[in-house]
Amino acid sequence: MLYYALLFLVVAVIAGILGFGGIAGASAQIAQVLFFIFLILLVISLVAGFIRRT
Repeated sequence: MLYYALLFLVVAVIAGILGFGGIAGASAQIAQVLFFIFLILLVISLVAGFIRRT
């Protein structure tokens, strides 16, 4: 999932450089959503790992 977030971020940067504002904004927002989903899943995984050890 982090891979896709970084991919959309790169697409947003390239689109922004080329002047495609709408595509850049949409790609940046998708990248942000994917990154936050990744962070939430990471925290859940870490908590589950700590609970499983005890």
